Amino acid sequence: MLIPFRYNLRSLHVRWVTTLVTAVSVGLSVTVFVAVMALAEGLREVFVTTGEPLNLLVIRQGSQTETNSIIERSRTDVISTLEGVAADAQGAPMVSAELAVFINQPRRTAGSSNVVIRGLTDRGREMRPRVRLVQGRWFRPGLRELTVSRSIAERFSNCGLGEHLGTGRASWTVVGVFDAGQTAYGSEMWTNVDDLADVFERRSNFSSVLMRARDSAAMRALSDRISNDRRLQLKAQAEPEYYASQTMTATPVRILGNTIAFIMAFGSIFAAMNTMYAAVSVRVREIAVLRVLGFSPVSVLLSFLFESLLLAGMGGLLGIALALPLDGLATGTTNWLSFSEMTFEFRITSALLQQGMIFALILGAIGGILPAAKAARQRAAIALRAL
Repeated sequence: MLIPFRYNLRSLHVRWVTTLVTAVSVGLSVTVFVAVMALAEGLREVFVTTGEPLNLLVIRQGSQTETNSIIERSRTDVISTLEGVAADAQGAPMVSAELAVFINQPRRTAGSSNVVIRGLTDRGREMRPRVRLVQGRWFRPGLRELTVSRSIAERFSNCGLGEHLGTGRASWTVVGVFDAGQTAYGSEMWTNVDDLADVFERRSNFSSVLMRARDSAAMRALSDRISNDRRLQLKAQAEPEYYASQTMTATPVRILGNTIAFIMAFGSIFAAMNTMYAAVSVRVREIAVLRVLGFSPVSVLLSFLFESLLLAGMGGLLGIALALPLDGLATGTTNWLSFSEMTFEFRITSALLQQGMIFALILGAIGGILPAAKAARQRAAIALRAL
């Protein structure tokens, strides 16, 4: 026979101060856990949603990112004419040879970070259809103009519409702002590739080549053809695959966040354990009465363990409620592969909320099992002598 549920509710109500303190302790641990996981999830989402299915990104063999890749201009001419490259209505190959460099730029708040400037042509913009202009206009060749992402315009000094940005040898004018959605392009500034090559003295080479395949079969053939040609020494990947490989940037965030969350979790476990031990100590007579009424030691153990889980569940709901306002909040971190700024949003999913509640219940189970076992071991005859 199980002890009625209302007995546990009454107990938590009577001892509302310790109940509140313990619930807050568990809740804060859950908030940290959910916040860190939302941070890593938002960062992961940026990478896995970037890229078009038929786009191939070509970089130098041995390079992990575009910013440390160098491709000679002569080689871009070779791969542009390969069989399987898609063509536009005029018959021109859909290929964009691009240059990616980064500059150190001060934030509007404090500190500074490396920001990527991508040099590309109109073809490069056409091959990224999810990027759309929201303010001003697109850059024009020969004028040293920039069109920057919305998040960069908001977060970095001299990057807003109409402002001027200096890169040492040149001054750039921000003429437009674009929205890149949940893609990695939201961390970039764009300009004409030849203008960028002149300023950074990179006229003889590019960083990468973006090319569109006719279909999936042609895409596989192109990838194999480019990657296996020893003369080219290039590596071709599907654009979504390339950006998906960048998700390792989220790993340090997860490790650091999990470490902090589990340190706080230990404190929450001890808080729950202390609360339940105190409850057992002051309820010796109640436990004795329960035993006299016929409730078994197992029923007592389950009742006290359930009470600890109920307490942790309350903390879990509180922690989730505190974390929810973070959903969609824009922030940034360092891409540990390119060492440049990566902007993204906290992303709290239903699966993450479930993980947060499970995390809270685990804390409650660990913190409640020993006090529950102690309550179950109480001998009714000894306890009744105190009545």
